Amino acid sequence: MSETQRKLTTIFSADVQDYTRLMGMDEEGTLATLKRYRDAMSRLIGAHGGRVINTWGDGLIAEFPSVVEAVRTAVDIQNELAGLNATRPADGRMLFRIGINLGDVIVEGDDIYGDGVNIAARLQTSATAGGIVISSTVYDQVRNKVPVGFDFLGPLAIKNIADTVPSYAIRIGEDTHGAPQQMIEPSPSIVAAAKPAPQAATRRDRRMGFLAVVAAALIAINVLSWQGVFWAGWPILALAVLSALGWARKQRRVDPSIAALAIVALGLVGINLLSWHGIFWATWPLFGIAVVAGLRWSMRK
Repeated sequence: MSETQRKLTTIFSADVQDYTRLMGMDEEGTLATLKRYRDAMSRLIGAHGGRVINTWGDGLIAEFPSVVEAVRTAVDIQNELAGLNATRPADGRMLFRIGINLGDVIVEGDDIYGDGVNIAARLQTSATAGGIVISSTVYDQVRNKVPVGFDFLGPLAIKNIADTVPSYAIRIGEDTHGAPQQMIEPSPSIVAAAKPAPQAATRRDRRMGFLAVVAAALIAINVLSWQGVFWAGWPILALAVLSALGWARKQRRVDPSIAALAIVALGLVGINLLSWHGIFWATWPLFGIAVVAGLRWSMRK
């Protein structure tokens, strides 16, 4: 009998979007394509130090000792499969969804079981066709080590697991999915969270442009009505702080609370300088903010 053990590992789960539809169109052709694509996946998994644990139907489970290599493998797989799909008709492209989780699993022989595997499978079903979704445990390890973008999808509910799992979609470029996005039929809520709308970026650019024009106008008014006092610094500082706080609330590269505390600290330094009377009184509030930010950082999940 093989011993039952536990270990921390990176679980890689993948399956085919719309596999039933593809089988209904052409069973033999779909199976041949699946074998070809799965062979390519197995080759890349092995090249990155991973191990294919099991395959069933259109699914595949693998594990990696390295979180970074697991994510690199997923990106390489989607890029290579995109190239293969480019030669196929639009309605016959085979697009895989990939989920990656770092978690504790039960090992029995060559198989692994447990919540860590279930979470990876759930992340996979939340990915768009040709996409990759990772858990927050993976994100914490790879966010500064893999040259890809990340979009925060929010907490993901997992069946039979009490706590939700924060998840992130990986952005690997517009040409990596092999098929135009309009062909994909994922959950609308996932798509909305995974890809920022172009309109949002346009609004942000317009807002920044508007604030820049207002700041320039205030400086011009101050100069044209000069009476020895640069009063425009106060409204400009307020505009800058409010704009930065809005950015901190929406960005996902840094903890929003810590980013907001840093902006408040810079605002206090600005107030101190604009009201300078020979004393840098901002030292103490800056110290307090630093302590709060440190506590927040140490308590983050």
